[in-house]
Amino acid sequence: MSNDTTRLFGLVGVEVVGVEVGADDIPMQALVTCDEQARCCPDCGVRSGRPHSWVRTRPRDLPVAGRRTGLTWTKRRCRCVNEQCRRKTFTEALPSIPPRSRLTSRLRTSVGEAVADRGRRVVQAARDFEVSWPVANTAFTAAAEAALPKDTPPVTHLGIDETRRGKAKFRLVEAPDGGEIWEVVADRWHVGLVDLVGGAGLLEQVEGRTAAEP
Repeated sequence: MSNDTTRLFGLVGVEVVGVEVGADDIPMQALVTCDEQARCCPDCGVRSGRPHSWVRTRPRDLPVAGRRTGLTWTKRRCRCVNEQCRRKTFTEALPSIPPRSRLTSRLRTSVGEAVADRGRRVVQAARDFEVSWPVANTAFTAAAEAALPKDTPPVTHLGIDETRRGKAKFRLVEAPDGGEIWEVVADRWHVGLVDLVGGAGLLEQVEGRTAAEP
């Protein structure tokens, strides 16, 4: 039966067997696997009962009770019992902590939702959750793909609008008549195509203001 600490922690498939507070005042929770499905070979799906060795990982997770918390997950490396399977050994894995992932699924989901649903920029989400920009951007992409329909519905009313990216930049150059004039260095515009009445939202964003521009 799960203990109170495990229920409070709330990460499916693992059990908290110990908590220590380090010198940096960050609690370290020791986890073990409590889901037998984690012992199924990822290639053939056969459940293994033959342990090979032990592996210790440190996945990142959300703060607990508003406090940053470290994790140490001690899991089994198992031997695949299916003689026809090419994989000889594998380590336990869970949907809540995918294989070869340094983040728990709920942390990655929260990063993506912060951008997709709560209006944060990718760099803000990366800073707030202490992950890299590529990790935050990948999490946002996954959240957006999950929210958008697989097939774009028919568009009955197409909206087209121009958006300027920042302010135009100029430089002072010599004019043909010998004087000086201001020349545009950069004036970046985007044309956005949106579904005005349907639920498809932004369909495409094209750099430039004319058909001749790429």
